[in-house]
Amino acid sequence: MTKTQIYLISPPKIDDLKTFQKQLDDVISSKAISVFQLRLKNLENRDFVLLAKEILPPLQDAGIACIINDNPKIARDVKADGVHLGQSDGTIAEARKILGNDRIIGRTCHNSRHLAMMAAEEGADYVAFGAFYPTQTKEVKHMAEPEILTWWQDLMEIPCVAIGGIVAENSLPIINAGADFIAVSSGVWSHLGGVKTALNELKQICETK
Repeated sequence: MTKTQIYLISPPKIDDLKTFQKQLDDVISSKAISVFQLRLKNLENRDFVLLAKEILPPLQDAGIACIINDNPKIARDVKADGVHLGQSDGTIAEARKILGNDRIIGRTCHNSRHLAMMAAEEGADYVAFGAFYPTQTKEVKHMAEPEILTWWQDLMEIPCVAIGGIVAENSLPIINAGADFIAVSSGVWSHLGGVKTALNELKQICETK
């Protein structure tokens, strides 16, 4: 099995763009992440687009795939690498028509094997399971067990992302269970040692497990 990679989700709110861009400089220089998702649920579309056009290009220049949460049209308009769809964000087929075949489409599948199989059949490029732990980022309605990652790895070639409350200290069981990617957010942005320290800790675990 290939090494687990790190999928970083933005904080739910960006109060100061310049401060956040400095944090992103640390993200890039850490060379720790493979994917970045911009997820700002409470921002108007126009403001989201303006922010995305500032944030994404340096990440993409560094070889990091940039994903927009929920909205394939915005993903297309800001030239993101793909979109992540929740269960209520339309169909994979609709997103594919908007984005084309060369963009990434991921699908939230909670703790459901059925939803994951459906997503694969519909053409998702990855499926996301979780939450595996309590999380500060969103209200948890579905809790997943690591066994679902192992089941998926044994059955499918499409990558799986583990999400929900993952930090360095609790990441190893998820990695060992078979996560292709671990999605992290508040455990990175709120880390007392800073963003770079948090990512380096996770990177080390991923590389040495």
